[in-house]
Amino acid sequence: MSNDRPLVRQNYPAILVAAIVCFLFEATWYSFFLKNWLSALGRPMQWLESPEVNLGLQCAVAILSETLIAMAISSVTQRSGPQTLIRGMKVGALASIAFVLPTFAVGYVFEARSFTLFAIDVGFWLVGMTIMGAIVGAWKKK
Repeated sequence: MSNDRPLVRQNYPAILVAAIVCFLFEATWYSFFLKNWLSALGRPMQWLESPEVNLGLQCAVAILSETLIAMAISSVTQRSGPQTLIRGMKVGALASIAFVLPTFAVGYVFEARSFTLFAIDVGFWLVGMTIMGAIVGAWKKK
């Protein structure tokens, strides 16, 4: 019994860099949209300094989540054909459109959240996952 599937060789430095770059992009994205994001959440600026906001935990969860997503994008990129920057970007964008967008859409419509919040959150993941795909697609393991 032969296994015709290509071997996935995770490139952990590329995955870690992709996760960190996505995290830094996330910080930039939400800083740029901060007033709109807080308004859509119905929160004042002071909320960010309140005890209910645990920045350390938030950053740890973000980095861990983005690392797992980068690993998945890397796996699908390698299994779907030649590992290239463009293929990685396509995989990241498609995964965002196919999984993140509909998942958020269902949650947001039932929670009666605003379209502004939806656009900010889904927009981040579309661009962030495309960036991660570019990094893991272009950075081939030696």
